[in-house]
Amino acid sequence: MNICVKGGCRIFQKVMKYGMYVMPWRTPEIIEGEDALVRLAQKLKEEDYHCVLVVTDKGLAQIGLHLELTDVLEMYEVSYALYEDTIPNPTIANIEEALALYKEAQCEAIVAIGGGSAMDCAKVVGARAVKPRQPVQKMKGILKIHKKTPPLYAIPTTAGTGSETTLAAVITDEKTRHKYPINDFPLIPDYAVLNPELTRKLPRMITATTGMDVLTHAVEAYIGNSNTKKTIEQAKCAVRLVFDYLYRAYENGDDMEARGFMQEASFQAGAAFTRAYVGNVHAMAHALGGAYRVPHGLANAVILPYVLDYYGNVVYKKLAELSEVAGIALEENTEEENAKLFIAAVRGLNRKMNIPEKIGGIRQKDIPVLAVWASQEANPLYPVPVIFGRKDFRALYRQIMEEEQ
Repeated sequence: MNICVKGGCRIFQKVMKYGMYVMPWRTPEIIEGEDALVRLAQKLKEEDYHCVLVVTDKGLAQIGLHLELTDVLEMYEVSYALYEDTIPNPTIANIEEALALYKEAQCEAIVAIGGGSAMDCAKVVGARAVKPRQPVQKMKGILKIHKKTPPLYAIPTTAGTGSETTLAAVITDEKTRHKYPINDFPLIPDYAVLNPELTRKLPRMITATTGMDVLTHAVEAYIGNSNTKKTIEQAKCAVRLVFDYLYRAYENGDDMEARGFMQEASFQAGAAFTRAYVGNVHAMAHALGGAYRVPHGLANAVILPYVLDYYGNVVYKKLAELSEVAGIALEENTEEENAKLFIAAVRGLNRKMNIPEKIGGIRQKDIPVLAVWASQEANPLYPVPVIFGRKDFRALYRQIMEEEQ
């Protein structure tokens, strides 16, 4: 990427950074604790909605975790319609199916229960409900909705995506296999319902990869160029909690203290990146999710240390600071040594949780297209430490791919 293009990206990012101070930021109201679902049902009952749309995903429906919500809704006589066919990396078809159900049942609010896929699907259903003439493809990018959406109640069952607090939804066009974000303030949920008990049954690998998703959100927000004092503290908080509690939650799924703190880490990291943005790791991961349906947390976990290495000395100062936050810095080390210690600790955490070092299934012939998609997402929006061109993305995809058989 030439200097003029990079300069244009930086100008755009600076305008966005200062423009954000006058944007309609808000934080979801939090309902938390062991009785969170009961208090949610009471709240829905008080609002006297004709019907609410419950959006969940296939995996959650198969293990019946959504029943913990629907049983309580029935107990409090809250009428609901259930959409349970959301897939990982939710598609436009998912949104249109759920929207049809929303209209048929004359719903007035949406409750999302699950991981990021369910919440992202629910967010865009709300956007389509108030903008019926605007197809999902036309919502791609930033500030394309600008209209109040139906009330959204987000119930995370993973400690990972932070979608319960963000203005972002990530959707896959199943026809082109292109995965892209939609960003606008109306997508921020009205309520975030946090109950660590809902994460108790998570398989260990999902605990691991969604937890590394949290870390990626926090790190990319922290090392980017659009931080505020608040996002810096939120990112640091999330990094500290991940290093203190993720492996505990992975080792013992019944450790509710660890799961509770990981849920807090997810919320803090989500709040940080919704204001300070993510970066090149996410751009690469989204392309992989669209092309091959690689789970988002897994993609981020694998890619993160490669991108941090690739940035080089530009990020040493901030990574050295994060090494102190994580409690792994050595006083006698140089800034560079502590930065590299942090990257090594990320790799070590992946290794301890059996997350692979490479991603299988990437085809050499697809890398140019993946690089285009990643570059289109990252530039000019993401205020990354180093702006990557397509050549950089191609090089990194080759680093993370397993050898083709």
